[in-house]
Amino acid sequence: MKKRASLPFIVLLLSITSYGQAKIDISLKNGSPGEIQTRDQLQRLLTTYDLSKLLFTKSILIDEKAIPHSHPTLTLHTRHLKDDDLLLSTFVHEELHWFLVQKDKETKEAMKDLRALFPKVPVGFPDGAEDEESTYLHLLVNYLEYRADRELLGELRAKQVMEFWSSDHYTWVYKRYWNERATSAIYCSSTS
Repeated sequence: MKKRASLPFIVLLLSITSYGQAKIDISLKNGSPGEIQTRDQLQRLLTTYDLSKLLFTKSILIDEKAIPHSHPTLTLHTRHLKDDDLLLSTFVHEELHWFLVQKDKETKEAMKDLRALFPKVPVGFPDGAEDEESTYLHLLVNYLEYRADRELLGELRAKQVMEFWSSDHYTWVYKRYWNERATSAIYCSSTS
């Protein structure tokens, strides 16, 4: 059995380098010590790692009371003050939402392919996202997050981050990457 990558997914992967921005503004919701520390931690990570091809937003809000989200303003919380890898992965995850918005046509085509591969997906915490559409979207976002983490952190640390996420939130989605058959199904289709 020969495998080939799904065309919409290949387009998404290859085009990720074409939209990066260089400068971002980080603001604080409350100005608390935790938010200040998280801002400083993120600024350090932005200078430590080459994230240029993964930056799609111009501003970030740090809000200790928020759940991280991408829209309308990329917002991070203060939960990962003691873990650079988890904060970096969270940041990359939210940036990738912006990337997929810019690649709307390809994203919709890839999600259509995922619907065929996974006709039923979980909805709701902790296994899935808030609705079915968002769970399919997170199959893409989380896979791209894993690839970016692997490039930035190396295989071992990226695997440790994914293992943490797979018991934290979007658990069904993140666990797809530890099942070899499901992982290849996400980005490959079978041909005879």
